[in-house]
Amino acid sequence: MEIKNKIESLTIEYGGPWIFNHVQRVLNLIKIIGENINYDEEATWYATYLHDWGACPQFNPEKVELGHELRSRRVAETILSDCELSDSTKNIIFEAIENHDYRTCNHINYIETTLLREADFLDFLGTIGIAREFARGPKDLKICYEQVIARRDGVINKLTLPKAKKIAEIRVVKMNEFLELLTKESFGYL
Repeated sequence: MEIKNKIESLTIEYGGPWIFNHVQRVLNLIKIIGENINYDEEATWYATYLHDWGACPQFNPEKVELGHELRSRRVAETILSDCELSDSTKNIIFEAIENHDYRTCNHINYIETTLLREADFLDFLGTIGIAREFARGPKDLKICYEQVIARRDGVINKLTLPKAKKIAEIRVVKMNEFLELLTKESFGYL
């Protein structure tokens, strides 16, 4: 089985529709924000598919949220060890994976890292960002509401690419409208 087909299949097996669909959204966002930017699409594809594997139960049995980017990098290094990608392409993949999380503040060497990071950030914003946080749970509206705000505020000032900022601006307006309606309709009982 070709390595890409194997990675796609394992992404579904390990992460189910949650991670697979996230990967598809991020890939589409990368195309949008990366338009007119010269980047390694192959490296970006691998990095995007593998960036959250460290959050999957197979690689994170204790379900520890922090550090999934480092676990994902180690998994990618193992998966790609026998792959015929060049060392420079692998370096791009590994850096992008290790630095995709919004809480990571490492120096970035490659545009592919920025593209993955910012596309991943955008998936926390807007309607999809709200839906993701409420789907993650718990069954407590107030906690989910607070998670939405924390993610929004955690990523919004870290965007650097002009197209990413423009998308974020539109998504944040929609988020804020929804949060205002949610607060109003809950009568203060989230």
